[in-house]
Amino acid sequence: MKKLTRLTAHCLLVAGLVAGLCLSACNPASNQHPQKPIVKTTYGSISGSFEDGVFSFKGIPYAKADRFMPPQAPDSWEGVREHTKFGPIAMQVNAWSPETAMNEQKLFTVNVWTRGINDGKKRPVMFWLHGGGFSVGASDDPITDGKMLAQKGDVVLVSVNHRLNILGFLDLSAYGAQYANSANVGMLDTVAALEWVNKNIRNFGGDPKNVTILGESGGGGKVGTLLSMPAAKGLFNKAIIQSGALLNVTTKEKSLQIGKALVETLGLNKDNINQINNIPYKQLVEAGNKALEKTVGLRTPGSITMVGFAPVPDGINLLQQPFTPDFADISNDIPLLIGTTLNELVKTAYAEKNLTLDEAKKRLTKTYGDKTDTYVKLFEKAYPNYTPQDLVSIDTLFRPNTIVTADARSAKTKAPVYTYLLTWKSDVDNNTKGSFHGLDIPLAFKNIELGKHWTGTSDEAKNLAEKMSSAWINFAKTGNPNDKSLPAWKPYSRENGETMIFDKEPKILNNHDRELMQLIKSVR
Repeated sequence: MKKLTRLTAHCLLVAGLVAGLCLSACNPASNQHPQKPIVKTTYGSISGSFEDGVFSFKGIPYAKADRFMPPQAPDSWEGVREHTKFGPIAMQVNAWSPETAMNEQKLFTVNVWTRGINDGKKRPVMFWLHGGGFSVGASDDPITDGKMLAQKGDVVLVSVNHRLNILGFLDLSAYGAQYANSANVGMLDTVAALEWVNKNIRNFGGDPKNVTILGESGGGGKVGTLLSMPAAKGLFNKAIIQSGALLNVTTKEKSLQIGKALVETLGLNKDNINQINNIPYKQLVEAGNKALEKTVGLRTPGSITMVGFAPVPDGINLLQQPFTPDFADISNDIPLLIGTTLNELVKTAYAEKNLTLDEAKKRLTKTYGDKTDTYVKLFEKAYPNYTPQDLVSIDTLFRPNTIVTADARSAKTKAPVYTYLLTWKSDVDNNTKGSFHGLDIPLAFKNIELGKHWTGTSDEAKNLAEKMSSAWINFAKTGNPNDKSLPAWKPYSRENGETMIFDKEPKILNNHDRELMQLIKSVR
């Protein structure tokens, strides 16, 4: 994910007071003007905001947890609590979040955007999982604000914060039964949030039986992980994975090695292991990095695999790692929409306006050697209008894995698989960044204004956002992304390679880059 700025209304009065609390239905299309829209949740009543026909409720607690322990139900409260601001984010080390924004005890929150509350309607629910691998990130990024999707598609958008990195995925199971789940508590948090949705979303105008989980990058990896978690079965029925097909090669054996190395680094043992709960977060992170270096090593950016503090297949909480090449059989009935962007995390050459074909080939030779000419021919076959800059700027990480996953998934299940590829290049910085990692987020969320530092505000960007957001909304509603603004889009199979190309003018291509991606995968 790229560095994002933070956004930190108009309100109207819910009619009717019951015992001093306003809990009556509120319809934004009516003549009522609620100043404080109020919803009753399992744990207490909350007030939110109302703007442009959309209610929002932020920082709602869905759980609580002790360090390295599974999530539990949060404390209940009396009266009405105001929830108009995002809650604290998970503990993490990044370059953009101040420590004051983080709170280990209070991070367990969800945010909700909806067009109706307490109205008995059954709107589709879209449950967003933020990116940042399993290490960093939060649900308050401006480009994932849910107002525009809720406003346009009459869906309920939910986003979630959960434990990350060493606090979410440290395997201490060798030190006692109390730590049996420690390696996966970060993902068990997301299950707890889905359970909160199941119990509470009706009062926010949502349908608990029509929930789509979706995420980009690490969020896409989390979607794939939930597809292999028994505890999540039945809590969602559709899935969208955006640029998330990275291979997590963490095994139980490796996670135990890391956990033991960390405990030794801290000078702890089985007798005093509980002292780990009192160690400051930064000190824990330092010990964790040393443990990784001693065992599996630190991940190299751009690597096709990841290992370290990430979900661990234990046969109970997680049946298998996702994308190996598919997901656990428990998710065979889940429709899937999966795709990538053209350039993803590659440092593009689009700023090099004078790059020649010969210069591009010379660079490619470092990777492809005597297969360079074959690479160029296959690239021309896939993208006839290519430029020398395109040759050295294409994604070699997510797209090849996505094809492998889509092949395996479509061959194994009857549930439809739809694939896409975003090739539109942002006009920000004169197209020098290309179709980069995460560009599909503001387009799919229809958040051009909030994401204009990525997309720009051209008519092209706005039109593409309309089309992509329509596809995402339709898929959330029915499991089928087809829309009148797009070419007919068939479910994917290995044979047809059906891929929606999102560009200035969307089009369908069939297996256009399969041979190219196979060559790329063979040398990586």
